[in-house]
Amino acid sequence: MQPLGKYLVILGIILVVFGLVLWLGGPRMNWFGNLPGDVRVERPGFKFFAPFTTMLLVSIVLSLVLWAIRRFFG
Repeated sequence: MQPLGKYLVILGIILVVFGLVLWLGGPRMNWFGNLPGDVRVERPGFKFFAPFTTMLLVSIVLSLVLWAIRRFFG
């Protein structure tokens, strides 16, 4: 059970840091979700949004964070 506890603490720290970044940097992060490659279609009675580039960026950042956690704490 010790490894599970360690991972939960690390996950909690990551969530707190992510929450602080969104809370404090929210107004300055208006570019997030409006990157080139994010598809937005707006017509009368219809809205569609697919943030392809934003999802790719989030995936790369999460992959690097998880790699670092496994490298230094695993």
